[in-house]
Amino acid sequence: MFDFAPPTINEIAPDVFRLGCYAPALDLQFNYFLVRDDEPLLFTTGYKASFPQLLKAVQQIIDPATLRYIAFSHFESDECGALNQWLEVAPQAEPVCSLVSAMVNINDFAIRPPRGMNDGDLLSTGKYQYRFCSTAQLPHGWDAGLLYEETQGTLFCSDLFHQGGNGKPLTESDLSEQVRATMQQMQAGPLADYIPYTKQTDKILQKLAALKPKTLAIMHGSSFAGDGEQAFQNLSTAMKDVFG
Repeated sequence: MFDFAPPTINEIAPDVFRLGCYAPALDLQFNYFLVRDDEPLLFTTGYKASFPQLLKAVQQIIDPATLRYIAFSHFESDECGALNQWLEVAPQAEPVCSLVSAMVNINDFAIRPPRGMNDGDLLSTGKYQYRFCSTAQLPHGWDAGLLYEETQGTLFCSDLFHQGGNGKPLTESDLSEQVRATMQQMQAGPLADYIPYTKQTDKILQKLAALKPKTLAIMHGSSFAGDGEQAFQNLSTAMKDVFG
């Protein structure tokens, strides 16, 4: 397992904290998102190896034992590898994932039963309400899905808008060229075709664009504040050019 620099903590939207972990050997950020609310939510767990560092970062914001929901997009080590460690720390926490992931992965993997969500299902953390958006095969995996916070307009994007390097926590600048360059770089290496492009891809991206998100909480690279609808339109064009 590669080493991470100490996590950075930045509030990218009201009560949404970005826990940024940079892996120098990969020149890549792994970012996780904590929602501070009546029933706190962590989106993506990190690897088992990075759990101690992430735990210390969460302790600077809330008592980790009060976590109520541990959510993620799809079944992958950086998305949910440390799920059980978090569930052990937070005895009332519930795994949150797609119904597909609950059925084919998490019912067996997790130490507690998950909440499997269908497209459009709602999850309240107190002040904030999250809508589950099914995104099968996007960014990857039959079980993939995202969470959209309807009050502030924050969308947890997982691997979408993937950028390499150690960018700043939040930007208002157009990410199009960075995202396109990263996808092209991936296509030239052993992880080519890491995002499958199907006849459903553009349909899903247009559905996410229609949410008109104000903040994009991005797992790899800088998060984005601004016109989320246009950002998804640009991403759709770039993905079609690179993968389609």
